[in-house]
Amino acid sequence: MKLEYIALDKLSVSKSNMRYARKSPDVDDILPTVRARGVIQSLIVRPNCQEGHYEIVAGCRRFHAAQIVAAERQAASAAAGEPDAEAYAVPCAVLDEADDASAVEASLIENLARLDPDEVSRWECFVRLIKEGRTIEDIAHTFGLPELAVKRTLALGNLLPRIRQLYRAEEIDAATVRHLTLATKSQQKAWLGLLDDPDSYAPRGFQTKAWLFGGQSVPVGHALFDVEASGLATVADLFGEDAYFAETDAFWDQQNAAIEAERAGFLEAGWADAIVLPPETHFHSWEHEKTPKRKGGRVYLDVRGNGEVVIHEGYLSHREAVRLAKSGGETDDAVLRKAIRPELTSITQTYVDLHRHAAVRTELLGRPGVALRLMVAHVIAGSPLWRIVVEPQMAKSDAVKESVETCRAEAVFDERRRCVLALLSLPDDESTVIGGTGYGMRGGQRALCGLFARLLELADDRVMDILTLVMGEALEAGSPAVEAVGLAVGVPMADWWEADEAFLETLRDREVLLAMVAEVAGPIVAEANANEKAKTLRRIVRDHLAGAGGRTKREGWVPRWMAFPPGAYTTRGGVGTVEAHRRATVQADPQPDDGEGADPSADVEDFDSSIAEGRDDEPDDDAAGGADRLAA
Repeated sequence: MKLEYIALDKLSVSKSNMRYARKSPDVDDILPTVRARGVIQSLIVRPNCQEGHYEIVAGCRRFHAAQIVAAERQAASAAAGEPDAEAYAVPCAVLDEADDASAVEASLIENLARLDPDEVSRWECFVRLIKEGRTIEDIAHTFGLPELAVKRTLALGNLLPRIRQLYRAEEIDAATVRHLTLATKSQQKAWLGLLDDPDSYAPRGFQTKAWLFGGQSVPVGHALFDVEASGLATVADLFGEDAYFAETDAFWDQQNAAIEAERAGFLEAGWADAIVLPPETHFHSWEHEKTPKRKGGRVYLDVRGNGEVVIHEGYLSHREAVRLAKSGGETDDAVLRKAIRPELTSITQTYVDLHRHAAVRTELLGRPGVALRLMVAHVIAGSPLWRIVVEPQMAKSDAVKESVETCRAEAVFDERRRCVLALLSLPDDESTVIGGTGYGMRGGQRALCGLFARLLELADDRVMDILTLVMGEALEAGSPAVEAVGLAVGVPMADWWEADEAFLETLRDREVLLAMVAEVAGPIVAEANANEKAKTLRRIVRDHLAGAGGRTKREGWVPRWMAFPPGAYTTRGGVGTVEAHRRATVQADPQPDDGEGADPSADVEDFDSSIAEGRDDEPDDDAAGGADRLAA
């Protein structure tokens, strides 16, 4: 083997090269370095059949990057009227003539024998460059990295040497290291003490941040008061993204005063009342009716444990809305029905809403056209979630929460979320892509301009893929929008959900359970057990779904509440999904052909058929390719 510089026009990629292809490879990651320093690692070449020419056995990507840089320099030199001979030659290691098998081995070894440096090693090198006078911008330009990535690596300097060594040895993960950069040196020593103590537990990941702040951490962006004027101490994330209040008690003193000022402002504006909901209580839109200010509507200030305050204007509870309707001589059937004992308990309704929501938004991932139109509709008409905030998927039952978190639809949706976070150069340990405060307040968790600049760099199909996921995160569970989208995209609930113990344990109504027995076991079994207790009926349903106890297994069963369109098992009403579907129907066709004697069920059928006619049986090519594009 001998080393020499060879002109680019005398080189070509060998078919024995493992990267040989008609399409040029992606060189975006190495192009900045080649521009700044040229080709440093020699290409491996061998003579070919044309005298004086060589074929590249290893180094295909460096060769294509060098061609791009050569073309750029040639254009610049031509514009200045100066030759640039060095732009056309690259260093090469010339192999002796050998068979193709030897060339393939050389190509494979050259590509497989590389070991990327760990983050601590990169930190050591970056620190040396900083000491030599390089700026963060210089380093980012040379290595083709975002400046934020360089800052993140340099932030490791705030850690004790032993923590860096543990990170290098992969004994602690990146999420833990990131949160430890928020810690003081004494806190880092205390954490190492917990790690060394066999009887103690050293917090990892997100638990590390909670440990550092003594509980719930409060982002600066959630403050309703002027943070700078308050004089409260804050701790900045050394990765350059987040800032938190150092003393949560002092924060709550100021935040509570600001909340009280907000409440007083609403009362002065003419609202009947402004109610502050503490962190342990949450506002649920399905338990309230929209009521304007002139009719006695209230304002609810929903205070979260992380300091965020979500404001809901113009609501009354269902009971108060019924009383208001009666006192005003009005008849609102939708409100009056709430007074009758509902078919579903609140926990069952929550279970149904969250599972159907998970299935709808996952099916929506492959329909960017539908998501785009839904997003435009949200922008024009507004939505209880459109501030923008993420659907919290709250449930009072731990069993329901665990069921939703572990279902197939949520697993697929979260996998796509990881791809979008990587595409936007956001931390891969974030729980959501939407990361703002919901009100566009100063200090939000997402840098709008930075995201905008990143989106400008992406192709339309990538942006559409991101749009579908963000729309899914901001889609309100239990809303008419879920019904409209579910019918538009044709959600097959049996593909995304199957009955589990969390669902079955919420069922208490005998009439409903008997109807379910008829569905899963047949009318003969249901008739034979008509006088049995709810517990027995629930066991029959469970056994048929599992194929246990010698019973025939029922595959693909979906209760009427969860289907698209949904249905009920009784005439009592109180099924949230059916009511949401009715509201979606009314919104789609608010005025029937005949004002008198109109059949409400006809409206539902017309709405369902109109949705079905506008839906393709198969997703379009662009939509179906969304998952593949993001995975790539």
